[in-house]
Amino acid sequence: MNYTVIGTGAIGGFYGGRLMKAGRQVRFLLRSDYEYVKQHGLQIDSCDGSFHLDEVDAYNDTKQMPKTDAVLVCLKSINNYKLKEMIPPILKENTVVLLIQNGIGLEDDLQKEFPGLHIVAGLAFICSGKIAPGRISHQCYGSINLGNYSCPDDQFHELLQDFLAAGIEAAEVPYLEARWKKAVWNMPFNGMTVALNTSTDKLLQNPSTRQLIYDQMMEVIGAANAIGVQALNSEFADKMIAMTDAMVPYSPSMKLDYDHHRRMEIPYLYSRPIAEAKKVGFEMPKLAMLEAELRFIESQY
Repeated sequence: MNYTVIGTGAIGGFYGGRLMKAGRQVRFLLRSDYEYVKQHGLQIDSCDGSFHLDEVDAYNDTKQMPKTDAVLVCLKSINNYKLKEMIPPILKENTVVLLIQNGIGLEDDLQKEFPGLHIVAGLAFICSGKIAPGRISHQCYGSINLGNYSCPDDQFHELLQDFLAAGIEAAEVPYLEARWKKAVWNMPFNGMTVALNTSTDKLLQNPSTRQLIYDQMMEVIGAANAIGVQALNSEFADKMIAMTDAMVPYSPSMKLDYDHHRRMEIPYLYSRPIAEAKKVGFEMPKLAMLEAELRFIESQY
């Protein structure tokens, strides 16, 4: 497959960069650092081994890009309304669109816009950030779960094999399970680092907030179970806590958005999963309170 990355930041730059380093043809859509990357390439500073991509196939408009076998959508989910115009110029009849984004309901909404589209969910477990134009800092982890939403099996497995061949720890996970597994970490840590203006390590070092994080994780697991995802239980919450204990001190993407007074991904990270749980009679009171706090904080920019 050849690839097009929409959103060449902390996530798109890392996974697209790994695919390109492994020999795949990858085209990158950039905005603010388009000129820089076109001239100087893309630098990936990685705990798994740093590398530089000298000649990057960079674009600043999808209308100028060739059609592609696969699209990695790595935009913040609040910008998904732009996809209606961004992706048609690069779609072939059987293009696969991989949404490497946070939240619940993303694939449902995109499928309504493009009924015949082949869609895969990508759930990245990674600490990564864009620290300068054309420079990605990958601090730790880097695995990705792929959940097949509406893609033919042969294309899905070709995509999976490309990721594995690029040295990316990738695994096939049932679609809903993949989405809700990521929500178990995302919903507590993204919002709590904003609400308390802190980092992941400090949340877990304090006994009160450590317990609150665990309780919020169990709310997500309870919602997932109510919706039909039975693979999640308290052991998974314990695993996520232990994984975060072992991480470097980290500010999740929502905390970085807050720090720069950018819109936060509240709709798909909080509003949608809370609403989906409510449809099957499950309430998420602690996370509903956190959602309200985040909406207030964002309104004060």
